[in-house]
Amino acid sequence: MKKSPRALHDDRAPGEIPSSEIEAILQGNHTNPFAVLGLHKLGDGFRARCFIPGAEAVTVLALNGTELGELTRRHEAGYFEGLVTATQLQPIRYRARRGDDEWAVTDPYSFGPVLGPMDDYLVREGSHLRLFDKMGAHPLKHEGVEGFHFAVWAPNAARVSVVGDFNNWDGRRHIMRLRRDTGIWEIFAPDVQPYSAYKFEIIGAEGKMLPLKADPYARRAEMRPKTASVTAPELVQKWDDAAHQEFWAKADHRRQPISIYEVHAGSWRKKPDGSFLSWDELASELIPYCVDMGFTHIEFLPVTEHPYDPSWGYQTTGLFAPTARFGEPEGFARFVNGCHKVGLGVILDWVPAHFPTDAHGLRNFDGTALYEHADPRQGFHPDWNTAIYNFGRVEVLSYLINNALYWAEKFHLDGLRVDAVASMLYLDYSRKDGEWIPNEYGGRENLESVRFLQKMNSLSYSAHPGMMTIAEESTSWPKVSHPVHEGGLGFGFKWNMGFMHDTLSYLAREPVHRKHHHNELTFGLIYAYSENFVLPLSHDEVVHGKGSLIAKMAGDDWQKFANLRAFYGFMWGYPGKKLLFMGQEFAQWSEWSEARSLDWNLLAYSPHEGMRRLVRDLNFCYRSKPALHARDCEGEGFTWLIADDADNSVYAWLRMAPGEKPVAVISNFTPVYRENYRIPLPKEGRWREILNTDAEIYGGSGKGNGGRVQAVNAGGSIAAEITLPPLATIMLELEQN
Repeated sequence: MKKSPRALHDDRAPGEIPSSEIEAILQGNHTNPFAVLGLHKLGDGFRARCFIPGAEAVTVLALNGTELGELTRRHEAGYFEGLVTATQLQPIRYRARRGDDEWAVTDPYSFGPVLGPMDDYLVREGSHLRLFDKMGAHPLKHEGVEGFHFAVWAPNAARVSVVGDFNNWDGRRHIMRLRRDTGIWEIFAPDVQPYSAYKFEIIGAEGKMLPLKADPYARRAEMRPKTASVTAPELVQKWDDAAHQEFWAKADHRRQPISIYEVHAGSWRKKPDGSFLSWDELASELIPYCVDMGFTHIEFLPVTEHPYDPSWGYQTTGLFAPTARFGEPEGFARFVNGCHKVGLGVILDWVPAHFPTDAHGLRNFDGTALYEHADPRQGFHPDWNTAIYNFGRVEVLSYLINNALYWAEKFHLDGLRVDAVASMLYLDYSRKDGEWIPNEYGGRENLESVRFLQKMNSLSYSAHPGMMTIAEESTSWPKVSHPVHEGGLGFGFKWNMGFMHDTLSYLAREPVHRKHHHNELTFGLIYAYSENFVLPLSHDEVVHGKGSLIAKMAGDDWQKFANLRAFYGFMWGYPGKKLLFMGQEFAQWSEWSEARSLDWNLLAYSPHEGMRRLVRDLNFCYRSKPALHARDCEGEGFTWLIADDADNSVYAWLRMAPGEKPVAVISNFTPVYRENYRIPLPKEGRWREILNTDAEIYGGSGKGNGGRVQAVNAGGSIAAEITLPPLATIMLELEQN
């Protein structure tokens, strides 16, 4: 250890602290600097003590500038103390001098705590729902002085300091006060300015200095590859979205049209030099595009801070901080506000399933397994080489639940799509025998995770009724999207991974073979209403060598486009909300890469522009026809018209809603043009062809029904003789209900 400069004298006057305490302050290992530094009442007088590295002389001042006395330097490293003429305990400043240099220092140890007993009580109980206003770094005028209040949970640390630009990253300057009841360390650091980089310097219980830690509650972070947190002013945004929020707060999401455009903000478009668009630049292009395309929501892959671009944000180290890649947090707030003004919702991918093991992150935060389990059978994720949150700890649950509430309150987000829920629910997920620990009943269910998800969903919906939570859950866990009081997990929706898998498997087959796999497209209706489903064609299907959606389709190029158009028509007519990953709306050929922009040049070619027009028309058709969306999650909104024509690979069904015109959806998944194909329909009369994926404007062959078909009653059954275009989906709406 570096030897401390010598003490100037050891003969102590009354009230002076012993040299051993001075050495502890200089070494940064004093157990309670608030007990000695700052202003203290001793008998009838007051004594000030301070440590100001580099100072040769120090004068004590009241906040109004009144001189209270000159201090004696007791150690040449910069320790001073002495009697002052104060009349009460109060914040004080020092005028420090070294040669001709002079500077001011406001004493952080002359201020009282900011957190109070009620905070301690709620933290211990796990019911504090405003931790995002208490933890981390917040600007504050405290006891008459502007500065930042810092608070961090590190119950097993021997010492915690906040270090940053404002104290030359010197851990001796702002050693924090431990609130022993909660394990939270706090300090008010006067005169700290916004936009200062900082981290926490933590000494573990064994006396070992840990790598500097970023703030778990930081609301802003440095641009990678730097990893420090950044002091941020409180978010100020003039919200113009009262109508949007009021609508969704009152709406039944299950009965609203929801068509989601899934976006990776870093690669939707890039600047010519390959750099990222800012939030404001994204807003000027992405928002009008989504409005024109008819999407109702934008869902972003995680935009919280993360160190590694190819993780797409799923390896987040800053759950409360919008990533610096796209600018300041206010820019993201402006983006959401801009979306809401034109009726677009914003959903954020949220990752409570795991966290990365970067040295500046949460792992081994205070020298112990604090946020994670110590046992790797519970605390390490083999799929992603990441740590797993310890959902059995009240403080960890509070951290994550507060984060969910934070995004809804501060940024007015419309929803959270929770990533990798299946990995949270099963203790043996991706593990072999002996690599996992059963629950208290000997089972494989992670009961602590279940309780966390239920609590997160319950509190999110109660605090923000317009919110929706969506689970990416790939197993048959029951009641994922059922209310907690009915034994469910409490999510609003669940991704229908079975639909995605079955449809893509079917469409990869050559049409001649599809008749042998007809049930791949009918099977999903057996469970279609067991949950509130979102039909996802997500980023996961177009990465890691899987190719793009157009590349997955069977046949030559014309057939590939026709198959994909027919598939989109099938999907938009199928019960469930819709999700499509960016680039797939215009049939990008190449697999998605986060390193480059989408291939927008393809829109110059008619097959790709035709696909974009189709997706646009499907969205507006879906939104404008209640029969196609109002009973997405209820069985009475669907009935088969033709489910067993395997030889022709034809499927037909009816979508319905009370008091609305029914819509018939017919898909022909062979390249055979069929005339006079008989479709049973529920009512006589004219049915209008409201959509045909084979239309020339979409790049199809232009085959169809001339805009209308006639349903007639022949022998007691109502049916229409229609034309089925090759590899196409058509939709027919009854003209008069």
